[in-house]
Amino acid sequence: MKKIDLTEGSIIKVIIALALPIMGSSFLQLTYNLVDMMWVGRLGSHAVASIGSSGFFITLGYAINALVITGAGIKIAHAAGNKDEQGVTAYMNAGLMLNLAISLLYGMILLLFGKVFIDFLKLNHADVERNAYIYLLINIPILFFSFFNMFYTRVLGSFGNTKGAFKINALGVVMNIILDPLLIYSFKLGILGAGIATLIANMVMFALFNIKGENLFRYQSKMGIKYKMVKEVIYLGFPMAVQRILFTLVGIILARMIARFGSDAIAAQKIGFQIESISFMVVGGLNGAVASFTGQNYGAKKYHRIHKGYRTALVIGTVYSLLAAFLFFVMPAQLARIFVKEQNTIVIVSSYLRIVGMAQIFGNIEMISNGVFTGLGMPKIPAAISIVFTILRIPLAMLFILFWGVNGIWLSIAVSSILKGSIAYLVYNFKVRKEYKNA
Repeated sequence: MKKIDLTEGSIIKVIIALALPIMGSSFLQLTYNLVDMMWVGRLGSHAVASIGSSGFFITLGYAINALVITGAGIKIAHAAGNKDEQGVTAYMNAGLMLNLAISLLYGMILLLFGKVFIDFLKLNHADVERNAYIYLLINIPILFFSFFNMFYTRVLGSFGNTKGAFKINALGVVMNIILDPLLIYSFKLGILGAGIATLIANMVMFALFNIKGENLFRYQSKMGIKYKMVKEVIYLGFPMAVQRILFTLVGIILARMIARFGSDAIAAQKIGFQIESISFMVVGGLNGAVASFTGQNYGAKKYHRIHKGYRTALVIGTVYSLLAAFLFFVMPAQLARIFVKEQNTIVIVSSYLRIVGMAQIFGNIEMISNGVFTGLGMPKIPAAISIVFTILRIPLAMLFILFWGVNGIWLSIAVSSILKGSIAYLVYNFKVRKEYKNA
């Protein structure tokens, strides 16, 4: 697949060209998530609660795998920007080896302790617990293929070829959308059908990445494993992995708090988060674009382009985040009714959207700033910010629940997001930008 030079040309054009395919992939993934939620939602709030509950431990797997995606992605982008083909190959080998090890190890953990994980949430509903465990088990092979698909996508982003990744991801999402209703309803497999549809789509994507990528994604035995490169990947990826793991663990603890308010509240959080993904669609694309853009320009020592790229992405992301927040405030109930019919769940979803809507612009600032930090090879900065203020959600939720019930949990999420976005912006402008200003 083609490698693209991001160190030349109009900055806004490069950022947009990089971001659009990522946004397209995010849009398709969002479409799938929403359609999937619609189909599952027709099975009732209990089915949504089952998938939402197991989803925390699925997300934990992706958090752990961030070690590889972040670390290898940074080093491959730097090597590509420096035109170091040997370095690209060495870091690719290191990433492939680590990816395989993590996927097999985490799959074994889910197989052995999956039931214990679900029991920890104290869902107090036999059907929800049973279906959550079933859905978790079907995700073991899904995670194996998905880990590699996400790694391949990140590598292509490091080369500036986000369009190639978009095409394959788009096909996988479309397959998932088509297979979902067939397996869930026509074959009467319920939530198991949703899992099988996702597995088939990821297997096809895995095959296409390896076919279209030719030798790019193949382990190069002549190069072998250089443990110096492995250590560098782990060193750079570890802070981001810890951040995401803690983020997920905090989410699991909050889920246990939410479970006290019943399965409707669990379902509402799942639905609300999927709707909130509307804002992540564009901002996530900008995050990936800025990370790749920054990585190559850092490798080429063109620091002035990094600063201009950051400002450009912030303007685009801020406008979009404000539009998303407006929708959450004005029509939350209408959005909730697309996925579920139970009135109590709709009321909880509406409250969730209005509260987290207050923090959308700050989430945008945080994600774009994180893209720059990642591209510069400074993952410790966003990791530290996220760890501190994500953990803060637990005591805040415990306090706010006393006054506002389940809405107190949503408020703790919004407050921490506002703090994270504000600190990330200040750190970039008063530390990172100053450090490279005269370079």
